[in-house]
Amino acid sequence: MEKTIFEKIIDREISATIAHEDDRCIALHDINPQAPVHLLVVPKDRIARLAEADDAAAPLLGHLLVVARRLAAELSLDQGYRIVINNGPDGGESVPHLHVHLLGGRRMAWPPG
Repeated sequence: MEKTIFEKIIDREISATIAHEDDRCIALHDINPQAPVHLLVVPKDRIARLAEADDAAAPLLGHLLVVARRLAAELSLDQGYRIVINNGPDGGESVPHLHVHLLGGRRMAWPPG
């Protein structure tokens, strides 16, 4: 299976602006930000999309959300932020590697799009 752009970043084959890294995930700045703060929290173990995650992935999925919360606090997103996970083409998925978008720094509209 061909590596995704995220796997290439994790393997340091492509550079990125990294905001956080630990043994389970990496968080990086989106190259096409949709808000003043737009980070992607990406698991190092590839899961194509949320719909393909099994119950054993629950600790990793929880970790991604905890990391997003910590980053939001570090970035002083005290007025709020949005967490987004795109799943499948109709959900806006563009890379077949699960990732959590952390968006903030501006008021978010509803519905989102």
